[in-house]
Amino acid sequence: MSRQASISRKTSETEIEVSINLDAASDPQINQVINVSTGIGFLDHMYTALAKHGGFSLTMKCKGDLWIDDHHTADDAIALGTVFKNALGEVRGIKRYGTGFAPLDEALSRAVIDICSRPYCVTELGLRREKIGDLSTEMIPHIFYSFAIASGVTLHVDVLRGENDHHRAESAFKALALAIREAITKTGTNDVPSTKGVL
Repeated sequence: MSRQASISRKTSETEIEVSINLDAASDPQINQVINVSTGIGFLDHMYTALAKHGGFSLTMKCKGDLWIDDHHTADDAIALGTVFKNALGEVRGIKRYGTGFAPLDEALSRAVIDICSRPYCVTELGLRREKIGDLSTEMIPHIFYSFAIASGVTLHVDVLRGENDHHRAESAFKALALAIREAITKTGTNDVPSTKGVL
C-alpha cells in the first residue's frame, strides 16, 4: 500500500486542504503530482520544490487571511506536518534518519531529520531581507518549526553560506526535501528503527 493521507482544516484564519503520497518517487506506477496554491507565490515555489525533490506528491490549497498578513497561512505548515505524519503511519521499516545538502549557486544548505516522535526544530538561516516576494523571511524558520512539531520529527536546518536570500531559502527547502526523501526510504524490513523497540 502506498503511504498517503489527506487532511482538511478550517479555522477563523485559514481554510486548508492537503493531500500527500510519500511513494510517488519509489513506485513506478504512481505519477508524481504537485499542485500548490497558498496565495503566496514564493511559498508555493518552496512547497513545490520540497515535494519535487522530496519525491512525494503534494496537493495543497489554502485560503488564508492575507489581508492581515502572511503569518496564518505560512503557519499552516501544521497541516503539512500532520498529513506527513498520517501518511507515514507507524515508524517502522524506514531509514528514520536523513541528511540533505543542497546548493543553489553561491548558497549551500544542510538539513538533518530524525523521524522519532520527538518534535524539535533548530534553524540557522541567516536571512537578511524582510520579505522574499510576499513571504516574510521571519516565517521561513517558523514553517520548518510548525512542520517539525506537527509531524513529530527532530529537524535541524542550516544555511552554511550564501549571499542571496532567495538562494539561501530555496537551498534550505531543497536540503530538507533530500533529507526527508532519505529518511522515509523503505528498508525492506518491518523493524522499528530504535533500540527502544518503539517510536
